Amino acid sequence: MIHSTEGSAPLIISFPHVGTVIPADIAAGMTVRARAVEDTDWHVEKLYEFARARQVSWLEPTLSRYVVDLNRPPDDAALYPGQVSTGLCPAATFDGEALYAVAPPDVHEVNRRRELYWQPYHTRLRQLLDAAIARHGYAVLLDAHSIASEVPRLFDGRLPDLNVGTNDGRSCGSSLGESVYAAACSGPFTAVLNGRFKGGFITRHYGQSAGPVHAVQLEIGQSTYLESDSVEWSDARAAPLVGVLASIVEVLLSWRPEL
Repeated sequence: MIHSTEGSAPLIISFPHVGTVIPADIAAGMTVRARAVEDTDWHVEKLYEFARARQVSWLEPTLSRYVVDLNRPPDDAALYPGQVSTGLCPAATFDGEALYAVAPPDVHEVNRRRELYWQPYHTRLRQLLDAAIARHGYAVLLDAHSIASEVPRLFDGRLPDLNVGTNDGRSCGSSLGESVYAAACSGPFTAVLNGRFKGGFITRHYGQSAGPVHAVQLEIGQSTYLESDSVEWSDARAAPLVGVLASIVEVLLSWRPEL
């Protein structure tokens, strides 16, 4: 249920929310709307396909975030206190519609999913990071995401196109976060550093400003590359975005921590 590739570069790209599969036993208790997995990070792995040629490590799940959210803490602690939390095993869509026609997962089911689906992803991510550290002395982690550009329940107004998160500078060397943000600003898109999305569990847990893992989250507004009011890929919209992402990946590959 995980596709992974170990590359020779220091960069690992994680795609925790691109999966669309819901196991039959779980889907049986869900609503029709839930089975449409509308809150998927649609086609984000396709945006970064160019990076495979640069020998990056790659980690991509097949399971939907509705089964278990790989970017949430195992204890389900809130990442953004005071704001709506979507949960380790979400019970509602981003706009608040129930995912389950029956009761949402109880504590035993949450524990089962954490062990069966959440833990293997993080075990593999740790292996890829350790391999990069062994090879280079450090690792750079890009946690790659996208979200609908407008989700009133989660944030006000329209989200900037490119949202760079470094947990307010705590998840990577300061020069890395600033350089990624500068690359995000180099194209025709709006960008912000540590705005609404500062980085989820993966960025915060694995990344440290003092290393050896330096982690950055990039949350992309989906209006930058999807057809209007759909989840379909748009070549015309995606082309300039892929150009900017190539610049960001180049920053991540060429950056070195200060000794």
